[in-house]
Amino acid sequence: MTTTADTAPTVDDLQTDVLVIGSGPAGASAALFLATYGVEHIVITKYRWTANTPRAHITNQRTVEIMRDMGIEDDVVAEATPHEMMGDTVFCSSLAGDEIGRIHTWGTHPTREADYRLASPSMNCDLPQTLFEPILVGHAASRGSRIRFDTEYVSLEQDADGVTVQVRDRLSGHAYAIRAKYVIAADGGRSKVVSDLALPMAGEMDIAGSMNIVFHADLTELVQHRPSVLYWVLQPGATIGGIGLGLIRLVRPWNEWLITWGYDISQPPPDLDDDMATAIVHNLIGDDTIPVTIRSLSLWGNNKMYAERYREGRVFGVGDAVHRHPPSNGLGSNTSVGDSYNLAWKLAHVIQGLAGPGLLDSFDAERAPVGEQIVLRANKSIEEFGAVLGALGLDESQDVEQMQASIAARADDSADGAEKRRRLREALELKDYEFNAHGVELGQRYASGAVVPDGMPEPAYTRDRELYYHPTTWPGARLPHCWLGDEGRRTSTHDVAGHGRFTLLTGITGRPWAQAAEKAAAALGVEVRGVVVGPGADYTDLYDDWSRLREVDEDGCVLVRPDNHVAWRSSGLTDDPAADLEAVLRSVLDR
Repeated sequence: MTTTADTAPTVDDLQTDVLVIGSGPAGASAALFLATYGVEHIVITKYRWTANTPRAHITNQRTVEIMRDMGIEDDVVAEATPHEMMGDTVFCSSLAGDEIGRIHTWGTHPTREADYRLASPSMNCDLPQTLFEPILVGHAASRGSRIRFDTEYVSLEQDADGVTVQVRDRLSGHAYAIRAKYVIAADGGRSKVVSDLALPMAGEMDIAGSMNIVFHADLTELVQHRPSVLYWVLQPGATIGGIGLGLIRLVRPWNEWLITWGYDISQPPPDLDDDMATAIVHNLIGDDTIPVTIRSLSLWGNNKMYAERYREGRVFGVGDAVHRHPPSNGLGSNTSVGDSYNLAWKLAHVIQGLAGPGLLDSFDAERAPVGEQIVLRANKSIEEFGAVLGALGLDESQDVEQMQASIAARADDSADGAEKRRRLREALELKDYEFNAHGVELGQRYASGAVVPDGMPEPAYTRDRELYYHPTTWPGARLPHCWLGDEGRRTSTHDVAGHGRFTLLTGITGRPWAQAAEKAAAALGVEVRGVVVGPGADYTDLYDDWSRLREVDEDGCVLVRPDNHVAWRSSGLTDDPAADLEAVLRSVLDR
């Protein structure tokens, strides 16, 4: 709708099923999911376009496989730095200086590569937010999203039937209302919507200060032999606006970069300009002869805050609006996408009359614990840098020369040198919890009304639950990936399921479950796809991996939700599979 000074819209002029406030990773992905599911919606953002700085970048397997479900994985991979170039993470005194240590990250260590390959049909990659958001927005718009830039949220009021949201066109200055059945608050870490709703928050904001410097410089000779997306620089006593620990982060190989450098947040913010930024860049590179072009500068605070619940009536918080934390572990945009993926199919089913309103209660129950986990994990990863500093003796003195000598002492041919090397090795191994936390990325197990227990206890974790993903079909867990055969071609269990519908997986002797899926779908008007896995059936078990992963007998079944989490399972064939499956679906859908 085009508006002018004389024709401001009224509450009756603009109505929709869902209003999405914000177009970052959470809001843009919500728009993509809603558009794909055929839900009428509008997106508003106060900005004139998508992200102008490459803030978020690590794109984990869960996010890529969600994009696979949306049919846009190829677009993501085409723009991203691939998995194999992400992980030679370096700790050094400067890029041109002394290398203190190096670790394999993001699943690139040979012993971890198999874990990642076995866990998902999609590999992680590095996709800066400046490139990811336009992909999301473009596909959302092509599928029906109505997106209004330069449109600012002002306030909202709820009633029994919907939400009236006051907004303002930032170009014309005109205020008007949008009436929606539901609202998604995706307006970032300083969310005005969440503040207006007074959602209960735990933690604190701005516990440390950081600056981002985006710049262009050809650093090929310094990094191409050790490809990574992160280079950590330890410069004790550095006086150029920082605290001695900096990060040089890849944006695009090998000439576009982002530096993160700290400052004392208890003091006035630094007067950051191009000259100061160039000096910081040259200092961390370790070579002031390399030409540098500064692209953007920004200051920001590290946070440790999460919402204790994500919903107030018909308004749902997603993304940084409800979980605010530093970029450690690369969990920010990934968790934001996961929030929206969890919520979108539920909104679609409720709005389309396929589910009762109680289904929406499961969003809060399932995602709030995830938000708390990742906020605490990201902040703990920062604390774990203390072990590295301690191993190098940097916590023993504030004298620059002594600190530099202590770093150099790790090469000493002495008992103290050997001890320092041992401590440094252990400290770098501890950083696995930041860079290889596969279980945090893929291991969410939901407990809510949208999951029906099967009476079995939750399976035990046989390895560290944060470092390692434990595949299971236990209700609430993410569907395990394995390759099935489709006329000889490989297809993932995640390709068979998903796509906005329920999927029931069974074996040849469980064919009555597939027939039950047809009957339940007809009775409830909900799409439920029955899939038989076995020789000559819908799909073959190419490597017998599904028989090892399914944790039910061949005549049992695994019911998968549209978001590829297990809704329910049965260990075997029951006396009345059609009635049992319909009862489960009614429970999940609040029918």
